[in-house]
Amino acid sequence: MTLTSIVSLAFPAFAQGLALSLGLIVAIGAQNAFVLRQGLRREHVGSVVLFCAAADAVLMAAGVLGMAQALGQSPALARALALAGAAFLAAYGWQALRRARQPNRLTAAQGGGGLRRGAALAQAAAFTLLNPHVYLDTVLLVGSIGAQQPEALRGWFVAGAGSASLLWFALLGFGARWLAPWFARPKAWQVLDSLIGGTMLLLSALLVRHALTGL
Repeated sequence: MTLTSIVSLAFPAFAQGLALSLGLIVAIGAQNAFVLRQGLRREHVGSVVLFCAAADAVLMAAGVLGMAQALGQSPALARALALAGAAFLAAYGWQALRRARQPNRLTAAQGGGGLRRGAALAQAAAFTLLNPHVYLDTVLLVGSIGAQQPEALRGWFVAGAGSASLLWFALLGFGARWLAPWFARPKAWQVLDSLIGGTMLLLSALLVRHALTGL
């Protein structure tokens, strides 16, 4: 198999993982606000960014591997989860489009003095792992969709999804001083939510197509 053929097969899986993960992770929430705060304070930014991205990647990989094993034994369950995932993405996309009609903003979480590295990582762990939505998003949703990929392409899907987390948290943490005024503008989030909504609806349609035709 030539390099060109490998890229032509791997890129769609990588791109789907990237788009799905970005759509789920780019939202106004406590974890993003904490990373933004650490970026603005320039405190342990690299450690916090790497922890959040690595935690997401591990959960996504576990979800894909676990779901792949379960779905491989039941094609009917695979189709049902694909349709359920499509419904979730459609609802998520619709909510994003509705949010785009309303002004929102992301501001850095407030805090006192500086944090030690251990305390910063403990807070990052709490914001990441104690949020029940992270398991719905990374393990169940990303896992079930990634498991629909051919076995040889699942690693590319996980790589794309993990790259999205690393890219987003790095942008948020290291670009905090430049991004903070942008994130504080409601119009910026309206544009972003419009893009997220459209992406999620497109992924939903592709997932339905996969479930119904096996393509």
